[in-house]
Amino acid sequence: MTDLADYLSEGSRDEGILQVRKKIDELDIDYIYYQYVSITGRIMGKAIPASHWERVAAEGMQTWLGGVTNVFADRAGDLIGFPPNASELLALPDPETFCQLPWNKRLSRVFCTVFWSREDPDRPEQYLDSDCRGNLKRIHREFEDKHGLHLRVGCEPEMLWLKPGDDKAPYYETTKPYAYHIDQFEQLSDVWLRVYDYAIAMGLDLIQGDHEDAPGQGELNFQYDCAIRTSDRL
Repeated sequence: MTDLADYLSEGSRDEGILQVRKKIDELDIDYIYYQYVSITGRIMGKAIPASHWERVAAEGMQTWLGGVTNVFADRAGDLIGFPPNASELLALPDPETFCQLPWNKRLSRVFCTVFWSREDPDRPEQYLDSDCRGNLKRIHREFEDKHGLHLRVGCEPEMLWLKPGDDKAPYYETTKPYAYHIDQFEQLSDVWLRVYDYAIAMGLDLIQGDHEDAPGQGELNFQYDCAIRTSDRL
């Protein structure tokens, strides 16, 4: 049996596909972003009408090997990581990652596991070894099977909220670089409260936040969880 066949035969998959259809109908979702992660952590993929959910969940989404390397070229102008005539890939959605996007509720997203295509002459229906998200899932599953434990991961996301600049400067600061000063954090509250609302709507459990030591720098922490869920939330 191929990797793709194993993946499609997972016991809870059919029920997960049905549950996604219920959410699509209940939430009036029109389009779905089918996402996978490049080797540098960029979100890549396609948007497909929600009416095609069952078909894509069963057959997969055709995509290009270049997406895994950000469609970048090296100094010589050659595409990185594969020849121009390489076969396409197949991305299968993971139903448990389906989520409505709170900033545009007509849209949703689902993360995918990537395989070599069914027609690939060398590795048909095998896992793509440069699918970093798929690798994390598989390695973690092997770790669980071997040790009877599971890995939990937390992080401290920090970001800068600045105003667009002009000819005089590339950006303008929004706050002073005073770490933990509540008055500085309050000045950013219109932004981070919106981020909070979006995060809660997408299932994150935000636990604390503060102002850091650069202009406009905030930190918003969410609760640690298993490695793949934490990675998806980032």
